Amino acid sequence: MFKNYLRSLTLALAIFSLSGCGIIDMIYLPPAEDTAQEIFEAGNDAMSEKNYVRAVELYNKLRDTYPFSPYTVDAELALADAYYLDEEYVLAAETYKDFESLHPRHEATPYVIYQTGMSLMKQFRSIDRATTILQEAHEYFARLRQVYPDSPYAKDAEEKMHTCRRLMAEHELYIADVFWHMEKYGPAWRRYEYVSETFPDVPEVASHAKEKSLAAYHNYKEEQGRLTRKAAGQLAKLVHLAVRTKKPRSGLFCSVWKMTSTPAFRDVRD
Repeated sequence: MFKNYLRSLTLALAIFSLSGCGIIDMIYLPPAEDTAQEIFEAGNDAMSEKNYVRAVELYNKLRDTYPFSPYTVDAELALADAYYLDEEYVLAAETYKDFESLHPRHEATPYVIYQTGMSLMKQFRSIDRATTILQEAHEYFARLRQVYPDSPYAKDAEEKMHTCRRLMAEHELYIADVFWHMEKYGPAWRRYEYVSETFPDVPEVASHAKEKSLAAYHNYKEEQGRLTRKAAGQLAKLVHLAVRTKKPRSGLFCSVWKMTSTPAFRDVRD
């Protein structure tokens, strides 16, 4: 009987120790990490809910935790989309560019090129800002048209190319108008001429710039005429003064040379 009691006690202790280890594990061990698929699906759910900040967090977590997972490539593209939809266009453009660089033969490349151009174009806020970003966007849309002419994005890319050109033309026209309102008709005339010659593909802007260039040129020549007459009057006074004071010829020559070297006289000579 004592042996049976000893066996039962030993068995009970063993069971208790095993269950105790399980309890300890539940309390002290960290929970199992989510799989790559679970993180990716959670990111997609966040995108569906338009919670783009959460989606960015999850896609970055997947990329950092499982860099070689088959879900990671899709997560990298989804990350760029999340930035774009959240209107973080600088980050979106960078992420699309990184994706194309890492996966140049990916089937989504036409879409990536198109979205890169869109991300760049949407960074342009106002015609009084530099248009470098528009030029880069135009180059992406042009490359899409050239390399992937049958892509479903090619037709819209052509329209976006025209939009970029129109915005660039309007920027140059804005600068010309600034010169006009400052009554700097020479720079205004040259800038209007540049617009009409550089953007014939934007006829509504080019034709307006041509009309303004003619008006600016007319005002510029009138202004130069006034300056020339003023300088000629000053020269006549100087010569008359030199004659009356019997100023040496060498000194008179130097004074006349200085007068005729003014911008007004140079324009007359030219």
